[in-house]
Amino acid sequence: MVVNITAQRRVGVALLGYAFMGKAHSHAFKAIPHFFHPPPAVPELVVIYGRHEERLREAALNYGFKKYTTDWRTAVRDPEVELVDNSLPNNMHLEPTLEAIESGRHVVCEKPLARNSEEARKLRDAARRAKVKTMVAFNYRFVPSIQFARQLVKEGTIGRVYHFRARYLQDWLVNPSAPLTWRLKAEEAGSGPLGDLGSHIIDLARFLVGEVEAVTGVVRTFIDERPLVEDPSRKGRVTVEDAFAATVEFDNGAIGTLEASRFATGRKNFNNLEINGEKGSIEFNLERLNELRVYLREWEDDGLTGWNTVLVTERRHPYIDRYWPSGHIIGWEHTFINEMYHFLKCIVDDEDVAPLGATFEDGYRCNVIMDAILESAKTGRRVKVSFS
Repeated sequence: MVVNITAQRRVGVALLGYAFMGKAHSHAFKAIPHFFHPPPAVPELVVIYGRHEERLREAALNYGFKKYTTDWRTAVRDPEVELVDNSLPNNMHLEPTLEAIESGRHVVCEKPLARNSEEARKLRDAARRAKVKTMVAFNYRFVPSIQFARQLVKEGTIGRVYHFRARYLQDWLVNPSAPLTWRLKAEEAGSGPLGDLGSHIIDLARFLVGEVEAVTGVVRTFIDERPLVEDPSRKGRVTVEDAFAATVEFDNGAIGTLEASRFATGRKNFNNLEINGEKGSIEFNLERLNELRVYLREWEDDGLTGWNTVLVTERRHPYIDRYWPSGHIIGWEHTFINEMYHFLKCIVDDEDVAPLGATFEDGYRCNVIMDAILESAKTGRRVKVSFS
């Protein structure tokens, strides 16, 4: 059967931001019709926003956008735009996202949803009032191995969950000469690795295990001053943490630990989690994202007492039937393709973003938990998590 793609519905996209996430997201939109054929709709890259016109123009040409603008309001209000993708720094999540929702656009916003729970609540409330689809871009939900792990948990394969532990470790700030970028300023980022990396593992904890009831936390800033980006001969103050560690209590009785650092020498993008249950255990490592390590107690009856590494590339595994034959691995960029396909399908077919996608409610709750960890670190006390 031949499908005339030009006759299919098209969804105009405005992308806010052209750097790291802008590259990943625009690639995903362009790849959807290639892999998810026929697509629910064809994403049309209409307009891209950024502050620096020369680099913005180059990004527009490179990514394939029809137009570019240095005014985000122009991008959001463009009559050809149906979907706004906010990939801007954290301090630019609130206002453009609210504007997009209130102007009737569907919105996907990069994580964390906001700098703090107060901002996140405003976005959550706006999403509740609106008739548009909204999603937080927690792309690791869309790793096939993670969705397979969720199936094993939800189906009871590993039984009652006792433990969840997760570490997200990088080392790009170990060098004290690394510049004072926006990620190191509380007024722009909100927090350090807690929001940058920790938000991912908090979201995965909720996605895989359940709701969080209470936390305790500790944070550290190891290097207080760094060279300014605009003038490396001068230094500015680091106003976020460099690392955090926390214990977590879940509503269902499970306990867990969370840790994130940008000072873990030798670790480049080590997102590792383990779940221990009464019948078995699961382990995932993002640096080997096609694999899921599984241990089931029932195997002991056959003398199989070791862990089994499952290569999550079979056609029956989540999303794999859209890509390559069994054993042919996919990569980090495919998580964004899966994610944006899910959101596009929700828009076109009027489906719920949850439970596979992270709603603005999920984003808000993640921000609440992050705030509770910071409060615990400040007071030295266990903090009950309360959502409103």
